[in-house]
Amino acid sequence: MAVPVAFFAVFFAYPVSAIVGRGLKTDGTWQFGRVGEVLTRPDILDVLWFTTWQALASTALTLLIALPGAYVFARFDFPGKQVLRAVVTVPFVLPTVVVGTAFLALLGRGGLLDELWGVRLDTTVWAILLAHVFFNYAVVVRTVGGLWSQLDPRQEEAARVLGAGRFAAWRRVTLPALGPAVAAAALMVFLFTFTSFGVVQILGGPAHSTLEVEVYRQTALLLDLPTAAVLTLVQFAAVGAILAVHAVTVRRRERALKLVDPAQTSRRPQGPGQWALLGGVLLTALLLILLPLGVLVERSFDGPGGYGFGYYEALQSAGGSGSTFLVPPLEAVGNSLRYAFIATVIALVVGGLAAAALTRRAGRLVRGFDALLMLPLGVSAVTVGFGFLITLDKPPLDLRTSWILVPLAQALVGVPFVVRTMLPVLRAVDERLREAAAVLGASPLRAWREVDLPMVRRAVLVAAGFAFAVSLGEFGATVFIARPDNPTLPVAVARLLGRSGELNYGQAMALSTILMLVCAVSLLLLERIRTDRSGEF
Repeated sequence: MAVPVAFFAVFFAYPVSAIVGRGLKTDGTWQFGRVGEVLTRPDILDVLWFTTWQALASTALTLLIALPGAYVFARFDFPGKQVLRAVVTVPFVLPTVVVGTAFLALLGRGGLLDELWGVRLDTTVWAILLAHVFFNYAVVVRTVGGLWSQLDPRQEEAARVLGAGRFAAWRRVTLPALGPAVAAAALMVFLFTFTSFGVVQILGGPAHSTLEVEVYRQTALLLDLPTAAVLTLVQFAAVGAILAVHAVTVRRRERALKLVDPAQTSRRPQGPGQWALLGGVLLTALLLILLPLGVLVERSFDGPGGYGFGYYEALQSAGGSGSTFLVPPLEAVGNSLRYAFIATVIALVVGGLAAAALTRRAGRLVRGFDALLMLPLGVSAVTVGFGFLITLDKPPLDLRTSWILVPLAQALVGVPFVVRTMLPVLRAVDERLREAAAVLGASPLRAWREVDLPMVRRAVLVAAGFAFAVSLGEFGATVFIARPDNPTLPVAVARLLGRSGELNYGQAMALSTILMLVCAVSLLLLERIRTDRSGEF
């Protein structure tokens, strides 16, 4: 517990509390009366209401659309499965500003729907919901599908032999076992949509604003730090309460998992119904995921003189984007890969130690830390970024001008994914195996190496891959701390989109396509090099 606690105390709790303190303190005195003043404002109440109900609607819609995909990936074996698994994960790591622009091209004025049927969905909540499903489809598929593929189907078959119908057997046997994974997936989707920023800002228009958008507006545009601090506290409290309830629920429903090799549960589709289900999932992936990504690729090649590599060639020189960059924008690719690798190592160490400690169930303090580990996903990235700048600027942590600050911010987002990937598998390991190893003379370290590690090796690989991909696309905090001479891919895309001109927009699309390809290749390699199939996220 020491390393995870120290990491979160220094690089999360300290910066966030410092920025909140600056907003609620005047001459060293706390002004808690500002909380009531802010929360009674009609405009803030509208923001709170919209943030909550759109997150609930986005979560329900994502589960409805993605659960059939989770079943297909868990139980069916079909050509191109590994490639499709990587493809559906790519949207989750793309910068939100890029995805918002892509959906605007599909749903807004002059977009695909407008050209074909004269329908526009921009500035409506439907555009926001569809973009959220696009982002979070992979969360449900990998979280629920990973566990579903390891559940022994013979348990459900036994229930059917004893007289239960197909649906009754699934409801009484499989669904309770899937409960922890479904709850974890729903939690993550709710957190991401509750704190949505780029999607709402681009697609929602002035009529829709989430807490995250409002924090940014109050901080960067209106310079109203007290209001931003109050909204950050509200978001922090809401997410903390949700995570606390979720932690209790998961522990009660995560006891009797019987895991098997997914190779024993996957088979070719049989019968018209299963082939129709597979076809429906493939069609969903085509319309929901590949179509927006296809728009990015098409626009990256569609230059003023026709299709070509003009925008990609412009990325090779700093002059191609005016004074936006001190280095060629293409250098952002190398920067992002280097930062993401270091962030992945940090996330694996911190998250792996935290997951191992949580499996021991050593007291109420440790159990509460399970929920606290998810808080970086629910706290405003704007707050974290500003907090880094105002706190990590004095010895012995004078890191404001250091390159390590970016990987540290990215690792904060990666650690929750590592924990949520490894924890269900670690808790499913039979404690008697560890006890038997101890009786035979194994030290705790050797028992971990000989018992736990072989069973969670796949989970470690997937956690590393997912942390790497998430770090590549992290934008909220990185945009405030990335140096002008070392931009990351998401920061470079945002800067290009923020400037007028067809050349800047085309370069943004070209960089977005490169980011998409890098993420797809890394995830595909993860699928190819796996040595077993246990612990799949």
